[in-house]
Amino acid sequence: MKRLFGVKKEKAPAPTLEDASGSLDKRGASVDAKIKQLDAELARHREILRTCRTPAAKEAAKRRALQVLKQRRLYEGQREQLYNQQYNVEQISFAAQSAKDTAVQVSAMQASAKELKKQFNSKAFDVDKLDALNDEMADLMDQSREIQDVLGRSYDVPEDIDEEELMGELDALEEMMGEEELDEEVPSYLRDEALPDAPDGTQEALPAAGEDAPVAAAAEPAQKSAAQ
Repeated sequence: MKRLFGVKKEKAPAPTLEDASGSLDKRGASVDAKIKQLDAELARHREILRTCRTPAAKEAAKRRALQVLKQRRLYEGQREQLYNQQYNVEQISFAAQSAKDTAVQVSAMQASAKELKKQFNSKAFDVDKLDALNDEMADLMDQSREIQDVLGRSYDVPEDIDEEELMGELDALEEMMGEEELDEEVPSYLRDEALPDAPDGTQEALPAAGEDAPVAAAAEPAQKSAAQ
C-alpha cells in the first residue's frame, strides 16, 4: 500500500523568530568577512598605484581599484539592510515574548482572584462571626487575668502592714548580711584584735631611733634614786 499511495510527508515546523535571527547573524558575518577581504585588496591596489611608473599601468590599477570599491559599497549596503532586518526581528521577538509573559500574568491573576472569591465567600470568612469571635477572645483574656489575680493572692497577710517599717527591717538585714560577708572574706590573721589596756600611773617611754631598749631601761632606776 505504501508503494501505491506513498507515505505522507511530515509537515516541517514553521520557522521561529530565533531561527530568523540566527540566519541573519550568519549572513551578516559572511558579508563582514567579504568586506574585510575587499579592504585588504584595496590596500594592495593603493600600494600598486603609489609605485606605478607608467601612466598605462597606473590607469589599469586605478580601474581595478574602482571595481573593488564598487563591490565594497555594494556589500556595505547589504550589511546595512541585514542589520535593519535583524533589528526588526529582535523587536518583534521582544514584543511576542512580552505578550506571552502578559498572558501568563493575566492567567495567574484570574486564578488568584477566583481562589480569593471562593475563600471570602466561605463561612470561615464571615465578618460578623469574626467580629464576635474577636470579642469573645477579649472576654476570655480578661477572665484569665482575673483568675490569675485571684490565684496569686497571699493567705494570712495582714492588710495594715506599715511599708516604711518593712523597708527599715530590709535595710537592717542587708547591712547585717554585708558585715557577715566582710568577716568571711578577711582571714583571721588579718583581723584587728582588741589590745590590752595600759596599767594606771605608769608610762613607758618608747626608745628613739638608734637607741637600744636595755640602755633606756637601766637609766630609769638611776633617775629615781637621785630624786629620793
